Amino acid sequence: MSTLNKIKAPIKDEMSKFEPYFRKQLKTSIPLLSIITNYIIRRKGKQMRPMLVFLTAKLHGEISDSTFMAATLIELLHSATLIHDDVVDETYQRRGIYSINALWKSKIAVLVGDFFLSKGLLIALDNDQIGTLKIVSNAVKEMSEGELLQIEKSRKLDITEEVYFDIIRKKTATLITACTKAGAYSVDAADDKIELMREFGENLGIAFQIRDDLFDYENNTMIGKPTGNDIKEKKMTLPLIYALHNSSSLEKRKILTMVRRHNKNDKKIKEVIQFVKDKGGIEYTEKVMMDYGNRALEVLDKYPDTDVKESLKELVKYTINRKK
Repeated sequence: MSTLNKIKAPIKDEMSKFEPYFRKQLKTSIPLLSIITNYIIRRKGKQMRPMLVFLTAKLHGEISDSTFMAATLIELLHSATLIHDDVVDETYQRRGIYSINALWKSKIAVLVGDFFLSKGLLIALDNDQIGTLKIVSNAVKEMSEGELLQIEKSRKLDITEEVYFDIIRKKTATLITACTKAGAYSVDAADDKIELMREFGENLGIAFQIRDDLFDYENNTMIGKPTGNDIKEKKMTLPLIYALHNSSSLEKRKILTMVRRHNKNDKKIKEVIQFVKDKGGIEYTEKVMMDYGNRALEVLDKYPDTDVKESLKELVKYTINRKK
């Protein structure tokens, strides 16, 4: 049994029911929209977000219709933001699968993203899920702010660790926090438990994004070398921020010039990656990632031992040890 299947074990039935439930919510009389929504559903990934909603709900009570609606809202939001991100970034593939804008052009992709967002709003309003809608809407706001902050800072290349953590908390951790809070909220968990789930989700989300940032400096199994994609996009992530902070003014100027002016030059990118490694940026970032993972595990230690708690602990470990 794979690690993910072990993690899903306590919610196996709920996860098997979720896809047809989600598909039903997206039913439409527009043929083109049906084709695109079917394509999106078929290319689903690990389903970590609905998994988190169901696990955190079961940690606090019995999974209900409200839990399925919460998982649907999160998945609709997540799908919409991915579709819109691909349009903004002019991305035509995501993990080897063609994006909506690559197959149906940007205008259609934007409209499909809007359809997903509006379906989420209607599901929440039609079923009196105002509390869950508030959690999800706050996530949308924070994610937008995080993206804009990152764009602003990538122009100036003046990101400090404090700003970096603000960006990834808003961009990535907010959505994972929405999953963990919405799961607990869907089974009427007490306010103090929902706050614990906010804390758990935020720490897990930050660890998740740091792991993603480290992939840029690791050998890609497909091509046998680091990708340097973040450097190409002038994204200042923790390994580089730490390395620059621990450099001389001359070294700092040289590296920033490479990132600013030569970010499409593979040889220069390789130099930046080596610089980060030489300055201990990878080791430092791995330590920080482990710290956030441990903080998430400490929150779970406040709960009695159950198979659900064990699955959530395994999910934390999977997040920081995953290879893709």
